Amino acid sequence: MTTIAVTGHMDLTTETVALVRAELRALLGQYAPADLVGVSCIAAGSDSLFAEAVLDAGGQLVVVVPGRDYRERKVKPDEAELYDRLVTAAAEVHTVPIDRASREAYEAAGAELLRRADRMVAIWDGQPSNGRGGTAHTVDQARAAGVPVDVVWPDGAARR
Repeated sequence: MTTIAVTGHMDLTTETVALVRAELRALLGQYAPADLVGVSCIAAGSDSLFAEAVLDAGGQLVVVVPGRDYRERKVKPDEAELYDRLVTAAAEVHTVPIDRASREAYEAAGAELLRRADRMVAIWDGQPSNGRGGTAHTVDQARAAGVPVDVVWPDGAARR
């Protein structure tokens, strides 16, 4: 079994979504479906793209929800259908034991991702951290913990 966690940007351009999907398909295609577990917070953007790619590859999805009120407070109406579909498809849903989706909850979710991960995929432009719990911060934590990180940022990728 290989457990791969994800961290990444939410604000990918439409063109970047297609580029990242193709790269994730190739990366996850290296694993036998029965041996693949993907761990994601399934936020809009990178997290949900990765979750869909894991399911498309025949792997199991584990969802980590950053706070008990995350669905109500943070999932936008146009993102709700995908979010709910991914939660339903998950083999496991773990909610961090924090009431409010906040920086603290995001950090706790990141720690849970790393606790479970054999590897991490970072859909990341390589820019420095803009704070604790963000993509670069999570990449730094993974590397410090000795978790191998595969950066996915195809040529031509951009953020909105």
